[in-house]
Amino acid sequence: MSVVVVGGGISGLAAAWTLAERLPGAAVLVLESGREIGGKLRVGEIAGVPVDLGAEAMLARRPEAVDLARAAGLELISPLSTAAQVRAGGALHPLPARTMMGIPSDADALRASGAVSAAASERIAAEPDLEPLEPITEDVAVGALTRARLGNEITDRLVEPLLGGVYAGRADELSLHASMPALFARLGSGGSLVRAAQAVVGAGTRAPSTDPVFASLPGGIGRLPLALAASGRFAVRTDTTVRLIDRTAHGFRLTLGPVPEPEYLEVDAVVVATPAAKAARLLRTAAPSAAAELAGIEYASMAIATLAYRDVTLPEGSGVLVAAHERLAVKAVTLSSQKWPMPTGSLSVLRASIGRHGEAEALQRQDGDLLAVVRRDLAALLGITAEPVDALLTRWGGGLPQYAVGHVERVARIRAAVEQVPGLAVCGAAYDGVGIPACIGSARRAADHVANALSQRGE
Repeated sequence: MSVVVVGGGISGLAAAWTLAERLPGAAVLVLESGREIGGKLRVGEIAGVPVDLGAEAMLARRPEAVDLARAAGLELISPLSTAAQVRAGGALHPLPARTMMGIPSDADALRASGAVSAAASERIAAEPDLEPLEPITEDVAVGALTRARLGNEITDRLVEPLLGGVYAGRADELSLHASMPALFARLGSGGSLVRAAQAVVGAGTRAPSTDPVFASLPGGIGRLPLALAASGRFAVRTDTTVRLIDRTAHGFRLTLGPVPEPEYLEVDAVVVATPAAKAARLLRTAAPSAAAELAGIEYASMAIATLAYRDVTLPEGSGVLVAAHERLAVKAVTLSSQKWPMPTGSLSVLRASIGRHGEAEALQRQDGDLLAVVRRDLAALLGITAEPVDALLTRWGGGLPQYAVGHVERVARIRAAVEQVPGLAVCGAAYDGVGIPACIGSARRAADHVANALSQRGE
């Protein structure tokens, strides 16, 4: 049997790894259009120090990424600090403890942080005694819910920066069901938003876990895709563009390469592990209704500026999030050399992210001009005015899918349409979550679906 995985990011590579396990003896091939594999997981170097240029952490309390890294023979490392701050009202404040993506579950912790006004803190304390919410059975925007129930200040100073850090999106546009599924489920019976958040984070109901929330790899999490590809379990072909997937009597025909000189590849099954727009183009004949739905998923572009400094003083903790209305281009700063064990010596390494959904114009500057904007914002945020020893700008055009209201239902329609085509599956960040474990979980689901279809065909 032969299976092709289109897309060499972490989702595609995880799908190939799982297919090789599920289908011993099958020929599994990953086709990647770029020069390198890994997608948004990529390791670079700054001032001689290896750093992640894309995703820099995996959620450790969800097992998929941790298990896959260990299976690939990689050692895990835990963060040195996860104590973040938020820039709100022109000053830095500790990020309040026990929040659910910025939604406070503890009024006392909120007061202690100083991130919002006393009136906003009192509103959180009083929310459980307000008239109960009606059961939320249909999807809503996160911002619409939090503004109505908790006010604009909580939304702009806490919810917006947390969601912006994960999705590069906006609270007023992002789906509650897709971005906070556990909270959405709790609110299915209505009641208090604060108490629902308490139930999700476990505030006051059990002792906090001592296990780290996040993990990475020595030398960067971008080593994970390289280790998977080096395993020899499947083949990888880079610089290979797939332009179309057609159904055949016994499987699929892939059209590869340039239009004037196409190449054709006949296979038994295909997993499409590309961003939604590319998946839509690939599936326009094999699964046209799925392609139409995929074309409706929007993406946000962003950039990451990585800088190394010598002899600077950084605030304590792992990083800083930036609230809405702070008049800064930088939306978050990770203090990498304080967050992770890194061989930096006397250097301080940090990374700043720029860009949200709908802010593409901010990224249209030349690299040098954009780095100058970042340095201006770092002076305002952290008081850093020194010249960096080294600086690197990494652009991620169309890097993060936006989970608009109704996203979960859209994904269900996509999968239902794809599953009507035996031997075809889709996976990636566009479906069930943008984090590394979610992408790997999506990949496993796709690989299992294809493996089951091929096993039934062979019976």
